[in-house]
Amino acid sequence: MSRDDAPMLVEKSWDEFRETGLVVSINKILHVFGWALIFEVDKESDKTFRAYPCRTKFRGFDKETDNKSYVRISKYMNDNSEQLLKECEE
Repeated sequence: MSRDDAPMLVEKSWDEFRETGLVVSINKILHVFGWALIFEVDKESDKTFRAYPCRTKFRGFDKETDNKSYVRISKYMNDNSEQLLKECEE
């Protein structure tokens, strides 16, 4: 499939985004500016039912949250590295 055939944007769910581990990393950057992305999640189903940006005084995360995020990001990169490389090279 050439670049002309492949869609440049593919909509994904908030839940899939959360699974990547990127939420914590993105929020760490946003915290510098006093912003955060909030995900309201149903505790029983673990499904996001609302997501929105907000202003916050909160800065940073605890070590356990950071570590879980790093594991999720590493897993995402491991599972998707070939496809990401292919997309960059097209």
